[in-house]
Amino acid sequence: MTITTAKGLEGIVANSTTISDVLGEKGILIYAGYDINELAGKVSYEEVVYLLWHGRLPDQNELNHLKADLSHCRRLPEGVLSFIMGAPKDANPMDILRTGISMMGLYDRVKKGGAEADQKRAIDITAAVAIIAAYFHRARQGKSLPPIREDLGEAAHFLYLLNAEEPSAEVVNALDLAYVLHADHGMNASTFSARVTISTLSDIYSAITSAIGTLKGPLHGGANEGVIHMLLEIESLDRVDDWVGERLAQKKKIMGIGHRVYRTLDPRAPHLRQMALKLCNRLGEKKWIQMSERIAAIMKAKKGLHANVDFYSATVYYSLGIPTDMFTPVFTIARTAGWTAHILEQLADNRLYRPLSEYTGPVPGKKVKPIGQR
Repeated sequence: MTITTAKGLEGIVANSTTISDVLGEKGILIYAGYDINELAGKVSYEEVVYLLWHGRLPDQNELNHLKADLSHCRRLPEGVLSFIMGAPKDANPMDILRTGISMMGLYDRVKKGGAEADQKRAIDITAAVAIIAAYFHRARQGKSLPPIREDLGEAAHFLYLLNAEEPSAEVVNALDLAYVLHADHGMNASTFSARVTISTLSDIYSAITSAIGTLKGPLHGGANEGVIHMLLEIESLDRVDDWVGERLAQKKKIMGIGHRVYRTLDPRAPHLRQMALKLCNRLGEKKWIQMSERIAAIMKAKKGLHANVDFYSATVYYSLGIPTDMFTPVFTIARTAGWTAHILEQLADNRLYRPLSEYTGPVPGKKVKPIGQR
């Protein structure tokens, strides 16, 4: 048998899927047959959740039922609430999410197996992620936890819980768009983690916990935090050229530039760029987008690299008043739609993931010496 070694499994097809496709050379992202440019700004996050789970967009009745199901599942178990309230105030919000979702498995309300039961669990988890994230942010500040509401959509409800006030339509639309753009992205690292875990026939809570732990990393979901830290370090537009020049001379990475898969423009980036421009103009703080635009121009000219979705999502989230360490949890909220879709698809036609590894250690034949002679 011929063994092909590909570090990071690059170029290796691990499975087939009907959920999403990333055509890196062409800069195209597809959700179940829809180009992301066709969906962005035309459908809500809840419609995309339905699309990823069922392979088609819902009609009005189906959408109403999904929204009702999600809103009815927003109340966390008391044990999870107690954990959030008692957790260290300086904990990483991603650690809280990872542990909170794992704890949800202890209070599983479905209590049976099968595809229908896992679909209900997918609803529970998708509804819970935003609540855990928002409630922890409130709790760590010593603030009260706003009561759950069932009359708001997913994006609006998260912002309401975060700030204890009903958000404006403009702000809701901005976050909803970000949710749509982040909902799924092929066989990325966290999705692969979820599918590997569920392929062992472990439970859906364990699979989502695996995915959250993977997304936490700065080379995956944590990249958007790096972008805003970069902008804050640069401070002003007149410092951009020198700062970028120094980083390039030191062969250091510029956060939010380039992508593991896309060899051209990330198709999600223009949508968030336009939203970032709109928000910065409305808020009167234009320097963040101006700095971003200059960095993107320099990197395109000098390295032929494009800005990716993290590059502009950071400015959008910052403009919405979302704390920097909550950027990756927001990504998690959106991506839970894709993770659960992939988990359900994996279970429908399961095969345990068991890749090979290439052994590069010493040649076999070593002999064990008595411990006193070693």
